[in-house]
Amino acid sequence: MKLFALLVLLEDFMMPCLTKKYFGVDCPGCGLQRSIAFLIKGDFAAAWDMYPAIFSIIPLVGFFTASLFFKIKYANKIILSLLIISVILILTNYITKFN
Repeated sequence: MKLFALLVLLEDFMMPCLTKKYFGVDCPGCGLQRSIAFLIKGDFAAAWDMYPAIFSIIPLVGFFTASLFFKIKYANKIILSLLIISVILILTNYITKFN
């Protein structure tokens, strides 16, 4: 029941994209909030369709946070790899929105 309440609150208080509102075009982050909402609901396909980079950003944030508290052997290489994957997915998604 608490998860349902969280979903209702999350969807009611999503921030609008100011770039889209004022300039009429999507920004590279458009869809991130809705993608998180889909993930919480368990709809992974819709989350991927909305914002594919969410599947690399979550591990990136988690691994970066873990590396602050624990010594991990190849932390820098793993973080850099996840960052590159995230940037590629964000840019690819952004470019395909214009087609």
